[in-house]
Formats: sequence, structure tokens, C-alpha cells
Amino acid sequence: MVGPSMTDEERDDANRRLRTGFVLLVAASGALVAVEAGGDLSVVAAGFVGGLVVGLLLLAFLIRWAREFQPDTGRRPPGR
Repeated sequence: MVGPSMTDEERDDANRRLRTGFVLLVAASGALVAVEAGGDLSVVAAGFVGGLVVGLLLLAFLIRWAREFQPDTGRRPPGR
């Protein structure tokens, strides 16, 4: 019989990297919008920080929403 291709630790690490990348992508988007609008360094930094906050909120929403579609397999949740 074939088992899972990833261990729980590898899966947790991959999930952590994906979540971090997602939040940083949203934050970079906020900073790039500020650059395109012609903002100075403080405005670009505020765009990045604002993007971090929005990215974290969006990630929390998506994680909560995705759990509605996951079957209960008895596995421990990632990060716990």
C-alpha cells in the first residue's frame, strides 16, 4: 500500500511557506501601488505595512473558509 508522499512536518513547513509567501505578495502589492501613485518612501512603507495587515486578515479569512470544505480525517491541524 502506498503512504503519503510528505510527512506531517514537511506538510506543515510547506503550508507555512505558502502562507508567508501569500502575505508578502499582498504586502508587496500595496507597496507597488504606492510607488506607482508617486508616493515617497514613507507612503511606500505605509503601503507595505497596510498590505501586511490586509494580507494577514485575508489569510485568516481564507483559512477559516477553507476548513469548511475539508473532511474530518483525524489529522492534527497544521501548526499545532
